[in-house]
Amino acid sequence: MNAAGWRGLTWDHPRGYRALEAAARRAAADGLALTWDRHPLEGFEAHPIAELCARYDLVVLDHPHVGEAVAAGCLKPIEDLFGADDVARWDAECIGATAASYAYAGRHWALPLDAATQVMARRPDLVDTPPATWEEVCALAERQVVALSLAGPHAILSFQSICAAVADSAARPGDDEFVERGVGREAYRIMTRLVRTSPQALRDANPIALLEHIASGDGVALCPLVYGYVNYASRGVAFSDAPRAVPGGRPGSILGGTGIGISQRAKPSPALLAHLRWLLSDDAQCGFIPQHEGQPARRSAWQDAGVNAQANGFYAATRETLEQATLRPRHDGAVAFQAAASARLREGLFAEQPAHAVLDDLQPIYERHHAAGAET
Repeated sequence: MNAAGWRGLTWDHPRGYRALEAAARRAAADGLALTWDRHPLEGFEAHPIAELCARYDLVVLDHPHVGEAVAAGCLKPIEDLFGADDVARWDAECIGATAASYAYAGRHWALPLDAATQVMARRPDLVDTPPATWEEVCALAERQVVALSLAGPHAILSFQSICAAVADSAARPGDDEFVERGVGREAYRIMTRLVRTSPQALRDANPIALLEHIASGDGVALCPLVYGYVNYASRGVAFSDAPRAVPGGRPGSILGGTGIGISQRAKPSPALLAHLRWLLSDDAQCGFIPQHEGQPARRSAWQDAGVNAQANGFYAATRETLEQATLRPRHDGAVAFQAAASARLREGLFAEQPAHAVLDDLQPIYERHHAAGAET
């Protein structure tokens, strides 16, 4: 801690900062000096995690950065700061793989604050019943405006999610093959069909911008895969589970969410650790955080009738997808892989290149970045 107190960095969206800032004000009454700075959503990809950890005591991050952080030695293992019972309880009580996503090389590297995954978002006045399968999504796109999430890393994340639905599994960290060819061809076929009708003006839109378009009522009827934001459930956006390859199949989705990492520069006091433990408590997760526009990580919050009522059913409508969401690779090089693979995939989709040409290029991109820091 410096003379001004503890410093944290989160992302510049109400879901990312409102609850943290309100909680810090609450803790200030007990003498804890904690301030939160903000950076854009793209700040996750724009700055090396080591650079952020050199400037901040607490850093909100997503799980693909874990391997990079471990390689740089810039985060403290959670096990060194909290009891084994705490860590085991968070693993058990957080929804889906939210807590497990920060486990790497035998340790946990962030506290599971926020849970999210790719789900379906629509205007209920334009689409009254959400399509259940990818074939139904493609058919809807012939009649309504359906937007794909393709900006930044989201092109490859959408591809991996469709692969997860098609194969009932996605590429796993440590696999020599990024994706099985038949699965990849089917996912690419689906994306090609949707890109032909998806608005070109939204190709550079991140998830927040896509949800803003849907909420504004400017004609976008549906986005089949976009990271869910509870904040838009009160703005005319209806959320539901991600599409399946076949009726009754798995809703394919790639896990998102954020955790709080504690940098090596920090020397956390008992009061700071108690504050962080409280943020993960049932009291905070089922009450304080959703009351301040946050999106909790505990399963109990996602199942809570009162929390759901406040959020127009957002949690209940998407919980199955989150419970089954797939982890992204987390080895050192995973973030660079997302960027390079997404760029190649966009190039292929926009030029309507054949699937084999794109898949032939994705495999060496995966191998190159995976070899740079294979997960252990």
